[in-house]
Amino acid sequence: MFVTGRLPLLVALGAIPVVALSIAGADAWVAAAGWIVGCAVLAGVDAAAAASPHTVRVQRDVPRRALLHSRVTATLTLRSPRRLRGRLRDAWQPTAGAAASRLHLQLLPDEPQTIAVPLRPRRRGELSSEFVVIRSLGPLGLAGRQGRIAARGAVRVLPPFLSRRHLPSRLARLRELDGATSVLIRGQGTEFDSLRPYVRGDDVRSIDWRATARAGTTMLRTWRPERDRHVVIVIDTGRTSAARVGDGVRLDAEMEAALLLAALAVEAGDHVHLLMFDRAVRARVSGVDGDALLPALVDAMAPVEPTLIDTDWDAAFAQIRGLTVRPSLVVLLTAQDEPAAARGFLGSLPGLAGTAHVLVGTVTDADLTARVAARATVGEVYRAAATEQTIADADLVAQAVTRAGAEALAAGPDDLPPRIADRYLALKAAGRL
Repeated sequence: MFVTGRLPLLVALGAIPVVALSIAGADAWVAAAGWIVGCAVLAGVDAAAAASPHTVRVQRDVPRRALLHSRVTATLTLRSPRRLRGRLRDAWQPTAGAAASRLHLQLLPDEPQTIAVPLRPRRRGELSSEFVVIRSLGPLGLAGRQGRIAARGAVRVLPPFLSRRHLPSRLARLRELDGATSVLIRGQGTEFDSLRPYVRGDDVRSIDWRATARAGTTMLRTWRPERDRHVVIVIDTGRTSAARVGDGVRLDAEMEAALLLAALAVEAGDHVHLLMFDRAVRARVSGVDGDALLPALVDAMAPVEPTLIDTDWDAAFAQIRGLTVRPSLVVLLTAQDEPAAARGFLGSLPGLAGTAHVLVGTVTDADLTARVAARATVGEVYRAAATEQTIADADLVAQAVTRAGAEALAAGPDDLPPRIADRYLALKAAGRL
């Protein structure tokens, strides 16, 4: 049972006759007590006359998936055997972005009513509502009955893939490499494309002498970047991925870089494997190609959150060897910018760099340059000095990564995804992938 604002107003109205009775010499306290008791009885009768919320049948229709920060609509269909007037509250988590206000209900006997519940998720992962709460008002509107009705609904909130905007321009460059303007490269790691007549200035090492003998003119082999290469993307979900950069955390920016590279690699005909790891496998996608790859990746990424533990890189590299026998490109998306914390990573890296081309991508804070330049106050001078030390430490780690045989890339959260995609295309163009 609950009461509405009308009941206190009704009790307050009793002050008028109580004052009048006290002026007339009657016992005002007895009159006041009688009035309050009468109001309580009236509220009880009003609540008893209200329709029971537990007789309402609730059906929920929720989209299975939604993008982070996008608007989606869940619907509730309610049916009651009696006329019911009241309010409804849907018990979504606060990060689902549902409206905080209660929804009005006007149910007619055995007639369904559909209510739209707009959502705007503010967090990745599984968001759910286990029940709805219905308040049924009595005929007088003084009180009513409240009930909780189980009606589970869940939506999986996926990464938004904002770096998709960089994809058309990179796909155009990929078509230049793999289309009519095939790259003319000779050597290991290239794939035969076609034969064409020799033109002055061509590399004579690409002449096909058998074809020349058959055709009666000098024929040249053309080459294109190989397809069916294996690209392994490893996202570090350890404690460094929880650091905030820009408007989000490092992990979100690493996901954006992984999605852009995967979308580009699958169009190039390569096989993409994803591993999200700290000391255990948080997500793994392997053996999925074509149009099914991106949905599989975002589905696997959606529930993963940073863990506040150090990553076991020996175990991570062992997992990479279990994904594919000989990867062509391994992209490690992590934050190795402090020499002391990067010792374990740097100790394990040479073994991996000896079997594949390794890119180490690090998401940095885009405001570092502004912090170094700001020196107007004593506090800003100290912050600038600390920032310069951070940059120097990151440079030391990047140099150590290079000495280990890998390649280090560092950029802000908006710039890292296209930089990694551009490096992938450059490796394709050079015939190294």
